Formats: sequence, structure tokens, C-alpha cells
Amino acid sequence: MTAKGTARGRATTGTIAGFVLRIARESTSIRTQAVMAEVMGVDLATWQGWETGRRPLSHVKAGALLAIRRRLLALGADSGALHLIDPAMDADRVIASTIHPGVNAPHPLASWVHTRDTAHMIAWALNGTVPPALADRAAMGRRGPVAKAPLLTASDRDVFFARLREAAESALRAGDDGLLLHRQALYLCSYDRGPEAASWMAYALCGRRDAISARGWTPHWATARSTAAALVRLGDRQPLLDFIERGLAGDDAAEIANLNYWAYWIGLMREPQPDDGFMRRDPSAWEPVRLLRGLAAGLQQAPAYMDLYAHSLWALLTVNRWLPLADPALAEALAAYIARLLDHDGITPRARGELSSVHYVLRENST
Repeated sequence: MTAKGTARGRATTGTIAGFVLRIARESTSIRTQAVMAEVMGVDLATWQGWETGRRPLSHVKAGALLAIRRRLLALGADSGALHLIDPAMDADRVIASTIHPGVNAPHPLASWVHTRDTAHMIAWALNGTVPPALADRAAMGRRGPVAKAPLLTASDRDVFFARLREAAESALRAGDDGLLLHRQALYLCSYDRGPEAASWMAYALCGRRDAISARGWTPHWATARSTAAALVRLGDRQPLLDFIERGLAGDDAAEIANLNYWAYWIGLMREPQPDDGFMRRDPSAWEPVRLLRGLAAGLQQAPAYMDLYAHSLWALLTVNRWLPLADPALAEALAAYIARLLDHDGITPRARGELSSVHYVLRENST
């Protein structure tokens, strides 16, 4: 499938980060751009350019951007919004590089493993889904014709998905050298809600079922995981169940890779990773209690992925049975939520068994 024409509409190079900056400004007591520009010591046109994306924040010198963040924090800006400026800039880069690819330039999705925050930022621009971390701030009422989300224009969105599909197909032909780009592009393609895209995704993803059917750890393990997760978004849960059964359960290397991936995905590792090799390392780069909190939140926020969350919680608590003692309030709340889940039908036998084990560990180690 070939992308036709060129992207039109407003700039795509800094829109998402600019929108996050606007939310950060609006979370302070200084609500106007003019006053904020004066406080920051820049002219109004510059500040407006940052917020609209016409002057991308990624073009601001690192020291100056750090000073802006610290000043906003001192003015009472929401720390969660400030934290999302980096993944927002990453999302802008992914979108801009896809719509306007450079000659012989590597795609950013081939250069580093993106995180949940970056994926949320991209989804926000593609379909308006507000990132959970910004749900309260982004919903604030505003006067006048002000955008409610950093949405791409319809033409930009069409070009983005067409070229992303091209990138996924090209990466697949590159073999092992294209693994990272292929799996990340394929995952983001599942955000396309159009009927033509659904047919392409079903064909492309189903073609990767060989990776899902492999047992334990393989060089294609991360691709299998991403493929199964993308198929869930298309309404097909069975590949994820197959992946848990074959690609996770009973294989120590795969279980470690899964927990490492979760830790990175939800932001528990400080350094960005250039490839999927980090998944096979000893899980010492993240705090188990923070991962427990992240998985507990995900179990409630993403019911479509309950089987993967259930298995991951089971694996984490099997190795770290002491975790409930580190956060008794979390353990109590999670145990109560799991008890309610277990009272309902529709839970797969594996998930029911693993959630029952998690519930036992939580209760056994409660204070």
C-alpha cells in the first residue's frame, strides 16, 4: 500500500508537546499566554509558537527547556503534565518522521523502544483518546474556539497510517534488522479505526501467528507479544491467550522478559533502550513494588488485557511474595478488586487460577 500525496494541514512537528505545555500553563495560577510569556522572559509570539507547535519545543536548547520546566513547577504547574513533555516530544518526532520521512534517515521507531506514555501521546493525536495521566487537566473547560486535543487533520492522519504501514512492510522484508521497527509500527497501526485499515491489520497481524505459537523465549518474542496485544485492540483475544500459554507460562527467560518489558513500558527504567535486548537482563533495574502498583492499576483500567495482567501479577508475586508488606493499602485494595472479579463469570480458567493465587498471596502477607 502506497501513501499518495503529501500531508496537508497544520504543522505536525511540535503539536503534541505544545498542547502538553499549554495544559501545564493552565494548571498554574497564570492562565494567560501573555502573562506567562512575560514571567518566562520571552516574547508572546515565541510562547504562542511553543504551545501551537509552530515552534517545536524539541528545537529549544536543553538548558532553556529545563529552565522553563523548573519555572513552571515553581509556579505550581502539574508535575504529571511536565513529566509528559518528553514523551510528547517523542510522539511528535514519530508522527513528523512518518508523515515527512527524511532521505535515508532511520525511522525513530527503529531507534528506540517507546513507552506507554509515548504510545498514549500518539493515540491522543490520532484518535483523541486522552492519556489517563491528563484526563482531569485535559477536560478543563475553556472559552472560545480552543482545540480540545492535539488531533491531526484527517489528511495528515491518513498519510501517517499509510506510511506507517509501508514502514512495517519494509521492516518485515529487512529480516532481523527490522524487528524493532516492524513490531512497533505494527502496534501503532492498530490505532487506525478505518475499515480498510482493519482488513490490512487483520492480514498483517494474522501473518505473525507463527511468532505467537512459538514456545518460550525466541528472538521474535517481543514481536509476538506486541502482535497479540494489537490483535486485542481489533477485538481478537485468542492470540493473547495463546501467547500467554505458549510464549510465557513455564519459561523463566520469557517470564523475566515480560516483567522487564512491563517495567520499561510503564516508565520504571530511567534510560531509553535502543533495542529489545534489555528484556533478557536480570530484573534489577526497577523496583518490584512500583511494578506491582502499575500492574494493579492496569488490571482495572484495561479489562481487555486482563489475562496478561493476571499472569504478570502472578509471576511478580510468585518471585516476590513479600510485596504486599511493602504497600499494605495497595495490597488490600487489590485483593478486594480481585475478589470482585472472581465473583463474575467470563474469566478464563488460567486467569481465574492465577488471580486466585494472587489473592491468596495478598491475604497471606497482609499486615
